[in-house]
Amino acid sequence: MTTPRPLRIATIAPLRFPIRQPHAGGVESALWNEVATLRRRGHRVDLVAPGGSDFMTGGPAEYVLPPVAWSDDELAADDTYPAGYLDVALPRLDAALDRIRRHADDYDVVVNHCLHGLPLERAGGLGVPVVSTLHTPVLPELLAADRASVGGRSSYLSVSSHTADEWAAAGIDSVVLPNGVDQSLWPLGPGGAGLVWFGRLVPEKGTHLAIEAARLLDLPLTIVGRIGDQAYFDRAVAPALGDRVTYVGPLGQSELAELVGRSACSLTTPVWAEPFGLVVPEALMTGTPVAAHDVGGVTEIARGSTGITTVTPGDPAALAVAARDLIEASRMPGGREDIRASTVARFSLEARVDRLEEFLRAAVHRDALGLPGPTSEVLAGGPLAAGGLASPVLVEPEAAA
Repeated sequence: MTTPRPLRIATIAPLRFPIRQPHAGGVESALWNEVATLRRRGHRVDLVAPGGSDFMTGGPAEYVLPPVAWSDDELAADDTYPAGYLDVALPRLDAALDRIRRHADDYDVVVNHCLHGLPLERAGGLGVPVVSTLHTPVLPELLAADRASVGGRSSYLSVSSHTADEWAAAGIDSVVLPNGVDQSLWPLGPGGAGLVWFGRLVPEKGTHLAIEAARLLDLPLTIVGRIGDQAYFDRAVAPALGDRVTYVGPLGQSELAELVGRSACSLTTPVWAEPFGLVVPEALMTGTPVAAHDVGGVTEIARGSTGITTVTPGDPAALAVAARDLIEASRMPGGREDIRASTVARFSLEARVDRLEEFLRAAVHRDALGLPGPTSEVLAGGPLAAGGLASPVLVEPEAAA
């Protein structure tokens, strides 16, 4: 059997933060790991991203977008940009897309993770098939950009069935491909006596509810992550800090994995329909159980996983009970090992990239035949319902009809 040649990929990053550690959020982390794994497998990946990102040394100069600089009085949020940033970044992104179009013969596929609509709007005119990942709830700007595209649209991936269903209701079909976790970067940990919460500190992540659950359990809690809403942090988190609740700021990946691995339980407390919830399989990969809110993609991760219990959002008492029971179970012989084994089986980064490669090659093949890009479902019920990232089967529209 002939080994397929490596792919030549142009990857477009989100614009709000550089793609480097410590990661600004789950989207940036997922993209960083995707690029690193594809390159490790021998594929050529040219990254279009803000200056200061990793993976850009030796790449085309046009792909280095202006660095992102938030002023001291600006909120480094996930739905805004620094004042005036788009005025300088969008022309540079347009120029990067122009270069891809001019050098279309140098690429097999464009992989788009950008949360701005410009790459979607231009997808039909780049001369290369475009595969875009949906990381968010439906955004009107992205819908409008997709509909404005001339000469063909992106093929789409979604990070969860929940996200895919939301976008399908708005008219965009996608294949579900959950995020994966690099098991080599999140090794099995010994556990410990304290709790951990990690992620962006914003109201919709519900950090204050984790603090209350820790208080009910009378266990120490370590909070890790970037402050995405200073007013929320000052109001709901800072007053609780002290001997039993500690905020350590953002941590590099290895430091974070070590901390999570020596924790008794991780608390995940979104109060909105989280599209995926990467912090959940990251914690589980270390053998640390997760008590979480039953919302969005987190619900799907919990289905069929070992070591996670979900509760109704906004109920710290139920979260505390779930955490207590999980800690007890994880301390049984082989408890943490079982949690990790289940997570490796369902959310291995290597398995995810196997399926990504398959999807990208299908998009390239169909483009060469002049056919629309694959937009069908993967497996009946979606891959999370079918056991995470196992069984990489793509069903084309004709076969699914």
